[in-house]
Amino acid sequence: MSDYYSAIQLRADRWSALRETADALARSPDGKKAPAQIEKINDLFESLSLIEAYWAFPGVQAFDHIRRQFEHKNYNDVAYIIQRVTRALTTGAYRRRHIPLERDITDTEEHDDEAMLSPEARALSKPYFEVLIVDDINEHQEKWLKNNFQRMQGADDPFHYETVVVPSLQDALIGILFNHNIQAIVVRPGLSLESKVELPILTRYLNRAGGAVSLEELAPENYGPELCRLIARVRPELDAYLITERSVEDIAGLDLGICRRVFYNQEDFHELHLNILRGVQSRNNTPFFTALVEYSKQPTGVFHAMPISRGKSITRSHWIQDMGAFYGPNIFMAETSATSGGLDSLLEPHGPIKEAQELASRAFGSKQTYFATNGTSTCNKIVVQALVRPGDIVLVDRDCHKSHHYGMVLAGAQVVYLDSYPLSEYSMYGAVPLREIKHQLLQLKAAGKLGRVRMLLLTNCTFDGIVYNVERVMEECLAIKPDLVFLWDEAWFGFARFGPTYRQRTGMNAANNLRERLRSEEHGAAYDAQQETLKDADDETLLNTRLLPPPKARVRVYATQSTHKTLTSLRQGSMIHVNDQDFKGEVEASFHEAYMTHTSTSPNYQIIASLDVGRRQVELEGFEFVQRQVEAAMSMRRAISTHPLLQKYFKVLTAGDMIPEEHRESGVQSYYDPGQGWVDIWNCWEMDEFVLDATRVTLAVGGTGWDGDTFKTDILMDKYGIQINKTSRNTVLFMTNIGTTRSSVAYLIEVLVEIAKELDELLDDASIMERRGFEKRVANLMQDLPPLPDFSRFHDAFRTDLSTPEGDIRSAFFLSYDENNCDYLELEGSINDAMESGLEVVSASFIIPYPPGFPILVPGQVVSKEILAFMRALDVSEIHGYRADLGLRVFTQEALKQQAITNAARLKLNDARNNIN
Repeated sequence: MSDYYSAIQLRADRWSALRETADALARSPDGKKAPAQIEKINDLFESLSLIEAYWAFPGVQAFDHIRRQFEHKNYNDVAYIIQRVTRALTTGAYRRRHIPLERDITDTEEHDDEAMLSPEARALSKPYFEVLIVDDINEHQEKWLKNNFQRMQGADDPFHYETVVVPSLQDALIGILFNHNIQAIVVRPGLSLESKVELPILTRYLNRAGGAVSLEELAPENYGPELCRLIARVRPELDAYLITERSVEDIAGLDLGICRRVFYNQEDFHELHLNILRGVQSRNNTPFFTALVEYSKQPTGVFHAMPISRGKSITRSHWIQDMGAFYGPNIFMAETSATSGGLDSLLEPHGPIKEAQELASRAFGSKQTYFATNGTSTCNKIVVQALVRPGDIVLVDRDCHKSHHYGMVLAGAQVVYLDSYPLSEYSMYGAVPLREIKHQLLQLKAAGKLGRVRMLLLTNCTFDGIVYNVERVMEECLAIKPDLVFLWDEAWFGFARFGPTYRQRTGMNAANNLRERLRSEEHGAAYDAQQETLKDADDETLLNTRLLPPPKARVRVYATQSTHKTLTSLRQGSMIHVNDQDFKGEVEASFHEAYMTHTSTSPNYQIIASLDVGRRQVELEGFEFVQRQVEAAMSMRRAISTHPLLQKYFKVLTAGDMIPEEHRESGVQSYYDPGQGWVDIWNCWEMDEFVLDATRVTLAVGGTGWDGDTFKTDILMDKYGIQINKTSRNTVLFMTNIGTTRSSVAYLIEVLVEIAKELDELLDDASIMERRGFEKRVANLMQDLPPLPDFSRFHDAFRTDLSTPEGDIRSAFFLSYDENNCDYLELEGSINDAMESGLEVVSASFIIPYPPGFPILVPGQVVSKEILAFMRALDVSEIHGYRADLGLRVFTQEALKQQAITNAARLKLNDARNNIN
């Protein structure tokens, strides 16, 4: 079982293996039943018996019935029943209707195939879920409970559900982590504490729930409330209902986590049933999507913009009917510029858009959430413009998305660029070490500029999958600057909220944890004790200490997410999540203005509707989909890492390859070891400064002799139709998402094996000179790599104070608008002469090579020898901001002199104002 990362795939593979073996056994002649097959089936039954109790279908009773049939040697019946169960599990047919397991000539196998249902038929069927009942009861009591819940369900109910009964608190935690169908939990007073099942994979799941709870620490009457609190930590989207015999006064003061309602010493099944349906319906609601569907059904006369509205300009056309045929009528029926008639305005929402944003806020754990229809690039600019004033100092991850750099220009920020640790071997950067961030804050504090520091802006996770310890970064930075604003660019991390392991490193979850901790007496005492210890401490001591924020620190956190990149949404659908204690009093008005500045007055309603539906999906099945996504990535890692042929030419980069040892306190090198199976990554994610997002698989391809860009375009895309996004000089990045299937992973492995076989054959037939040429290309890609340059510095003409590194990127950006201030220098010619003569060459543009896709030069930055060497070594086809025919765009020396004079005059004016103040 250590070969499996998730219980979902373990269970699916066990049932498939059971079906194959049972079919083979049933087909073998009587008297020649293979003992090996019988033994294998017994083993499979034994392994499944440990985990089947956590699912409603086929159910423990049906499972035990199959085992008894097998023990009675009714092998044909066993094979038939197992085939029905496996097919229903694979197709999801059990979610739509009752699956009879006995032979019945009126119920053919074809009915099981969900693929035969039209999308319209599937949309009309009732959604299915399961309710987990937690109580230590006997078999007769369990049957009575299930019958009562079944009796409550009626034909008019919007959903139908089955029940699963487990006896203990630990079994309940395992159940919600195993079974993605569970949407509600009923906690009854008779539950016990510990599970009777002992299995490594179960222990691993319990660790994700926050560890096992011992009897000594918890009184039996607190088992129910504690379970509600633990479920809130692991799957906060679920609903819990607590049935208790304790008094109202005892329960009223307790933290009940996700508990929606408490029932006192009664078995009101009807009321409980209605509450369960209402709880699920609250997550199933899609206010704006529903409003748009209803609007599209209304008869209207359009005397407004958009001839395409209602499809009129298409249906009346003689030349563009193919567009209507391709998209179908509904998309045009829902295309409108109206904000009335049941619809709403994105710029001033009061109706269904407002409700949809509030539901998204609940789902993602924010205090406020805003939709955006033109991507996270715009979201980033909105947040920066809302919070940063001209002259504010902002600490920025140097290799962040270009929208942040342009946001700094628009806001007039004084920028301090932070260097990430380099991974020169693979021509990519990691992330910014916390020590570097603290060092810059302490340096600004020593210069008396801490009051001007406004924001820390970091990318989490990075394009290559490096994930920060978000909570630790924020608490240590708040210890130095207690009102610092944090902007986490989570463009690639929207899915993380819905995986228990991933959630702990999201901006919103960390913000909520910090707010709770800062209010606690324990934190106040710990802070006071640390302050006493650190009295008169020097910077080195502060850098080496895990600092605690003051209890009065303000938690001010923003996260921008490209919903369309990792969850269900049409392209450019994004969200801004806010968890800022000062938002209402200080930011809301400026945020509204920034939002109005960057948001279109004609937003696409289809994108807004898709954001609404995408939120519904993750609240109801995000846990399942993220589990499957991680499982697909993990299986890809294992398949490539253990395949002897693929190992010759490819290497899957591990946490040890991408995160230096000093940032991996757990000591874990790889999440999978061929000899030991999967490592429990919970500990890594809890303690390490950086962890690796396993859903992003970086593959070193330099061993093939092709660089990353060639491998992506000429091999994967043109030859095999496989699309990927990012490459480096010698790597390609495969990103799994909630839509990735096992089939697509299998196809990728087949393609890599085919490529490896072709390389083997090519080298077998190669001459000595051809083989030497191949080895030289490999060495050039894997060994002779240019070092990655750090940010050099802003030229003095764009700095207000030479004692600290911040620079005025806005002045540099607009100075270049006058062509008389700029010149072009060739990389292999005139730029060398200028630098050798002692002149400082200063970039007048953003220079962004793809890959890596972030600026290696920004306006006002001095061109260093290291940057120049890196640019010369680049062999990419796309460098934004650089003209191969002219060279590098730089400022003239005269322009720099004039800017220095202007800058000095401005400094004198500021000093005079400060003296007057």
